[in-house]
Amino acid sequence: MATTEGFRADWAQKDFYAELGVKKDATNAEIKKAYRKLARANHPDSNPGDTAKHEKFKAVAEAYDVVGDPEKRKKYDEMRELYGSGGFGGGFGGGGGGGGTFNLDDLLRDRGGAGGVGGLGDVFGDLFGGFGRGRTQTARPQKGADAETTATISFTDAIDGVTISLRLTSDAPCPDCNGTGGKPGTKPHICPECEGAGFIVSTVGGAFSLNETCPRCGGRQLIYDEPCPTCHGSGHGLSARSIQARIPAGVKDGQRIRLKGKGSPGVNGGPAGDLYVTVKVTPHRLFGRRGDNLTLDVPISFDEAALGADIKIPTLGGAPVTVKVPAGTPNGRTFRVRGKGSRKKDGTRGDLLATVQVHVPATLNPAAREAVQAYRASGNEPSLRANLFSEAGS
Repeated sequence: MATTEGFRADWAQKDFYAELGVKKDATNAEIKKAYRKLARANHPDSNPGDTAKHEKFKAVAEAYDVVGDPEKRKKYDEMRELYGSGGFGGGFGGGGGGGGTFNLDDLLRDRGGAGGVGGLGDVFGDLFGGFGRGRTQTARPQKGADAETTATISFTDAIDGVTISLRLTSDAPCPDCNGTGGKPGTKPHICPECEGAGFIVSTVGGAFSLNETCPRCGGRQLIYDEPCPTCHGSGHGLSARSIQARIPAGVKDGQRIRLKGKGSPGVNGGPAGDLYVTVKVTPHRLFGRRGDNLTLDVPISFDEAALGADIKIPTLGGAPVTVKVPAGTPNGRTFRVRGKGSRKKDGTRGDLLATVQVHVPATLNPAAREAVQAYRASGNEPSLRANLFSEAGS
């Protein structure tokens, strides 16, 4: 049974702000940002086998569950202030022994409240899920699960942005019982195992207590005598749906985009989860990408490189532009065409980087061969390999 005797004695002594690396007066946005950073860095899926990071993930999740909720945070701060001022008479623990458990009912009676009626009862009742007997319970709203999918778009759509249609199959409340887990037409009652708390308290080694999801109601707080025949009491089903998703301009291959509220529906009126879309971009036949810049290889002839030329090159989705190639341009030189690249976050565009590739013909017609031979005979070109021999022995 979930009674106040199982209250975790160490919670009042934990500094959840320090666990998240924020100050006590941190804003909700700062707390959320810190939690996300730590959760990503220590998530078990990203760190298989790393026990230390798994434990850190649990700790930051526990901290964010309290101080990330404005109401819980207020109660937590009140409790910490009371504990720090000696309001618990030497801290938690039977007989002032430090650690262990204590009887919260006796404490509340001493302070003029019992079983969650005003004063400290509100502090502990609201913060830790509603202890006390005979208290009317309703199933807590729960946020829906996050979902993930992959979308493949063209190179041009990645540069300009595009709206795509996604077909999703995700967890959803059972359509027959609406997620309650009970047979339609029947009424629920408070779970007798956890008395509507949604969890039970187990003592570990006689020194401290742990909260565990109630095995009978699965954390729902309510139970039905007859389970739903469709979902067999689980409350879960599958939902197939189509959504329109806007892929922003400038998205990169492999980038992960979050669509808030597009994940699995919530339970008991809770908000929907988020949808994370991993974007795959198909390569373009001509253009490449380097950050916010587009790249293009441009073939030029030997005479254009040697004598110089004005050449036209294409742009992605726009009119051609003219690039001036100076005389004596070497193979591999890159020219920058400003404003013809990918769209940036601020609305401006990157540049087009055009790299010239001097083309050497595989065959020459008689006139061209005669001209090249005359060029060779002119002695205009010095020995390009002279230094190879002079420096080979150094």
